[in-house]
Amino acid sequence: MNSHLTQTAEATGSVAQNIARLNLLAPESTCSTDLAASPWDTPAGYGPGASQEDQIPSGYPVQGSIPEEYLKASDEELDARIVAAKATLGDKAVILGHFYQRDEVVKYADFVGDSFQLANAALTRDKAEAIVFCGVHFMAETADILSREDQAVILPNLAAGCSMADMADGPSVQQCWEELTALYKDEEDDGRMPVIPVTYMNCSAELKAFVGRNGGLVCTSSNAATVLEWAFERGRRVLFFPDQHLGRNTAKAMGIELEQMPMWTPRKALGGNDEATMHDAKVILWHGFCSVHKRFNPAQIAKARQEFPGVRVIVHPECPMEVVDAADEAGSTDYIQKAIAGATEPTTFAIGTEINMVNRLAAQYPQHNIFCLDPVICPCSTMYRIHPGYLAWVLEELVAGRVVNQITVPKDQQGDAKIALERMLAAKP
Repeated sequence: MNSHLTQTAEATGSVAQNIARLNLLAPESTCSTDLAASPWDTPAGYGPGASQEDQIPSGYPVQGSIPEEYLKASDEELDARIVAAKATLGDKAVILGHFYQRDEVVKYADFVGDSFQLANAALTRDKAEAIVFCGVHFMAETADILSREDQAVILPNLAAGCSMADMADGPSVQQCWEELTALYKDEEDDGRMPVIPVTYMNCSAELKAFVGRNGGLVCTSSNAATVLEWAFERGRRVLFFPDQHLGRNTAKAMGIELEQMPMWTPRKALGGNDEATMHDAKVILWHGFCSVHKRFNPAQIAKARQEFPGVRVIVHPECPMEVVDAADEAGSTDYIQKAIAGATEPTTFAIGTEINMVNRLAAQYPQHNIFCLDPVICPCSTMYRIHPGYLAWVLEELVAGRVVNQITVPKDQQGDAKIALERMLAAKP
């Protein structure tokens, strides 16, 4: 074993040891770390992992059966088939791998990053006829919106969705918008809209089109503050969905009081609020969240500080406000990666985000002590559904001249959604 591999193995071992030392007594939880190696064994619903307690909506994408040869193939056979298919396709196909994707899939990716980085990275491959997105459904939709008409965007497993994105659906958001429009219709016109809709990237193309059509825009976890500033220049309030925590953490950092950030709960009149509260609101937060990031809590941070004095705690802004307040820093997946890459001295990092990314960083930077704050280590169960078997299948179908699992955003949504994304691109932090 060479020295680099030895360091990587030692780093991985230290991660496991550190997590064991951080063995907090987790609250009663439906989270399970027992994800099946083969996603075709996953039960109905979102499946094992942090999102299994979330209600799966009707009309959720279903992955049909794939040829049995891919189900029975060994890891070694799948690896050989994927490598061969990639070589045959050459520049005709580009594979994108999200930060949260499992290692045995990410290793085949031409680009690794967050959802919007990947959608833009695909645009740099002019010869690509197919974009294979190893992520979740809304990410593939975004890639389809931004890609050329002659390019096919493929999601290897159609059941790879996002529970947060599913928490805000088109009819519920439209109903909310109609109630807010009626409530604010008599406000004095000062040249600004009564409310501007802002959606997090983690939503359907339908909702990206909604905000584009109604004067709003999309944000990422990297530019959420800049987007809110943009919105407040044009509107008195912001309707922020689907992630309440990113909205709250961002607005609070901008100096907005918690009392001015009411929660909108779908299917309740005025989202469960009274008119006075809604008139005083600055940011209206949708009742949505990331099932992985909501698991982190201040007790985990306190324990990490007790066990590792001087630990640098970095969490994702999708974490609850109390967690972000207790951490040293909060930032996007790209921010977390760059923070670790930029550390010049050996450092202990406690990270609050999805475990696949944390473990990958620990192996990539063995000079640091890097571990996940959550001792139960919940993965994103739907992201985990992109298995090498599915990747081998879609690639070999492309070799045979067939496109399967293509993601296509309806034409009547593409234009407005692209407007919302272009506004986001202009809102540079």
